[in-house]
Amino acid sequence: MRNFILSLIIWAGASGAMGFEIEEHRRFGPENAAHELKIISTADVEILIPLMELFLRRHPDTVIDYTSVSSGALMQAIVTEEVAFDVALSSAMDLQIKLANDGFSREHRSDATDLVPTWGNWRNHVFAFSQEEASIVVSPQAFEGIEMPKDRQSLVTILRKYPERFEGRVATYDLTLSGTGYLFATQDARTTETFWRLMEVMGGLNAQLFCCSGVMIEAVSRGDIAVAYNVLGSYARARKDLEGSIQVIDPADFTNMMLRTGILLESVVAEELARDFLDHLLQSAWGAEDIAEYPFHKWHLETSEAAASMKPIRLGPGLLVFLDELKRKRFLKEWFNAVQQE
Repeated sequence: MRNFILSLIIWAGASGAMGFEIEEHRRFGPENAAHELKIISTADVEILIPLMELFLRRHPDTVIDYTSVSSGALMQAIVTEEVAFDVALSSAMDLQIKLANDGFSREHRSDATDLVPTWGNWRNHVFAFSQEEASIVVSPQAFEGIEMPKDRQSLVTILRKYPERFEGRVATYDLTLSGTGYLFATQDARTTETFWRLMEVMGGLNAQLFCCSGVMIEAVSRGDIAVAYNVLGSYARARKDLEGSIQVIDPADFTNMMLRTGILLESVVAEELARDFLDHLLQSAWGAEDIAEYPFHKWHLETSEAAASMKPIRLGPGLLVFLDELKRKRFLKEWFNAVQQE
């Protein structure tokens, strides 16, 4: 995965004229249903199946058509190819803000939207329905006999001290492919210079680059990778089958908290159903009742001492700064030089 062509194209996927690339396409509900809800999402389908099944129990004459894609492919489908979907769910908060800012979403107001904290609602167009941490996922076996990292600086120190142990076994997102990875990296760079030192050290160890969290987590569990940086901790913690083969570390210096968001698309066909589904997500996330099917941890960042190092990424136009073409090009060039060192 080390050798790849640095792409500076913001939205276009590799599929070109063949259409946006689909990672997984599933349908849930009776095929002869009278109503259809079309969702495009960056979330692994398995994560959201319990919430979708709960929704379908309340809407038995509905089928959910679920298309799982990368964040770049989501933008390509909606912006470039103008494919009609009802709802877009994404972990790339900045791209969701861009969609809304560029007129690809519709306003939504309801009792459920009133439940959302002000920092999780952007102009009644973009709504957060989870808070998920950017974590470090490691192989406990790879750290046998040495200290575990607790923050970015200690990770830098350990990697420098034991290069033979970690050569070719450190990983992070390929920022040219992952919108979530790009978001985490730009937020890191805004907060601490240690990010660039870490990227340079990882680059010197022949860093492996991946498209997404799930693939990195699997690689760590197999022992192919010893350290995966900026992985979605929610995905790792959900893998109960991998307990013992992975360990999740939330950096003590600061842990970026991504907001997974949903928007009602301007291309919506099943509008009433789409609004009901958004409300379903928001009530599950922010309602007083604990929903057993809700797949994400409910953080209480304002009151939890344990969450003192958590740094929520706020929704707003500030997220568009690094989507500027020149800034993006400059950032990717600097990152590429750090992690590739060719």
